[in-house]
Amino acid sequence: MTTAETPTQQQPPVRPFLRSGTDRMAGGVCGGMAEYTGIDATLWRIAAVLFTLTGGAGVLVYLLLWVAVPSAPLPEGTRPSLLEEWARRLRAAVVDRRR
Repeated sequence: MTTAETPTQQQPPVRPFLRSGTDRMAGGVCGGMAEYTGIDATLWRIAAVLFTLTGGAGVLVYLLLWVAVPSAPLPEGTRPSLLEEWARRLRAAVVDRRR
């Protein structure tokens, strides 16, 4: 009897979903989604605007993702904005509360 050997398949590394540190207009959410999915950030931005215009939930979803998703490292010499610091502190408070 022979045993059928299946080739070992290596799983691709899991990429974390992070807000973009370089492709950002506001919080880097659409840029991060573009980096994660491979779809252009402009298309994500258009989808966010359409989602906002058709029901108003786009702004809420964007703000939730801004707080919930950690940011990728910013480019050298770039300081985070006040809103970015606020989102980081809020995320830390929510994550620490859950533990």
